[in-house]
Amino acid sequence: MKAEKWQKVASYQEKRTDQVVRCHLCPHRCVLQQGAAGICKTRVNQSGTLYTTAYGNPCSLSIDPIEKKPLFHFMPGQPVFSLATGGCNFRCLNCQNWQISQTSPLSLNSYDLDPEALVQRAIGCNTSMIAFTYTEPTVFYEYMYDTARIAHGKGLKVVWISNGYINREPLLDLCPFLDAANIDLKCFEDAMYRKLTGGRLQPVLDTLLTLKEKKIWLEITNLLIPGFSDNPEMITHMCEWLFANGFEDTPLHFSRFYPNYKPNDVPPTPAESLLEAKGIALKDGLKFVYIGNQPRLHGEDTICPQCGHTLIQRYGYTVGTYEIQDGKCNRCGKSVAGIWHS
Repeated sequence: MKAEKWQKVASYQEKRTDQVVRCHLCPHRCVLQQGAAGICKTRVNQSGTLYTTAYGNPCSLSIDPIEKKPLFHFMPGQPVFSLATGGCNFRCLNCQNWQISQTSPLSLNSYDLDPEALVQRAIGCNTSMIAFTYTEPTVFYEYMYDTARIAHGKGLKVVWISNGYINREPLLDLCPFLDAANIDLKCFEDAMYRKLTGGRLQPVLDTLLTLKEKKIWLEITNLLIPGFSDNPEMITHMCEWLFANGFEDTPLHFSRFYPNYKPNDVPPTPAESLLEAKGIALKDGLKFVYIGNQPRLHGEDTICPQCGHTLIQRYGYTVGTYEIQDGKCNRCGKSVAGIWHS
C-alpha cells in the first residue's frame, strides 16, 4: 500500500514479528500481517508497523444540537461541532451510517484538517463543544485524542458518542480530555451482541464502569430492535445491572428502530415496546428514562424524579420549557443530575 499523507503511526500496538503486528486499541486485538487492515478498516500494517489512515481527514462536519447525540442532561439547547472519519470496529446489522462507517477513510471524500485547524473551525462556528460521532470515534483515536487535548486547552468541551468498544488503557488516556459521553449499549446478552455487532458485551460494560469511575458525564442509548433487543427479560436484566452498579441517575434512552440497512425485513419498533421498556427501567429504579425516534409518545421530556414536575420540554431537538435552576427542580428543590451550564 502506498504511503498517504494522512497516515500516522498508530498508538497501542505490539510487534509480534518483523512483519506481524497486534493492535491493542479495542477488544478485537487484531493480529495483522503485512499489508492487512484491521476490522475497523483504519489501522494498517505497513512493514511491521501499524499506521492509522484516519487522521486529519474527516469525511463529515456539521453543527448539531447536543440533544441529537443524544445528550439531554449536558448543556441543553447548545450547538456542538460534530465530526467523523470513515471506519468502525463493529459490523452492526442496524447501522445508520454504513456509507461511511463500513469503508476505509481513504475511499471517501474528506476535508484536510489537522487537529489545530479542526479546533479553530469549531471556534469559528461559535460553538463551545466538539463531538466525535456519526461513525465510531475509537477507530480515529489518535485524531480524536490530539483534537480533544487542543480543544480542552482552548476551553472547549469534548463529547464522545461511541459504541464503547475500546480497551481500558486508551480510554483512561482519553478521559482527562472528555466532558461527556453517550454509549450505545446494543443489548444485554453476549450471544446477541455478537450477532448484532460482531463484538462482545462485557467490554462495553467495562467502558461504562470506567467512565463512571472517572466522573465523565454519561448517558446510555439502547436501540430496541424487534426480535433482537426488545425482549422484556433482557431489558430487565440490563436495568437491574445499571441500578446495581450505580447508574440510577444516568439517563437511559430507549430508541425506536427503523429498517435502514440490515435487517431490512424487520418492522419499526412498536410504541408498546418502547413504553414497556421505559416502564421496566423506572420500576427497576432508573430515574431518567427517555424514548427516542418516536415524537408522538412525548418521551423526551425531563421529569423531576421527586415531584413529577416537567423540568424540560423537548420538541424534537428543540428545548422548550426549562425549569432547572442551579441544578435543581424549580418546584421542589430536588437536585437533578447533569451538567446544566458551563
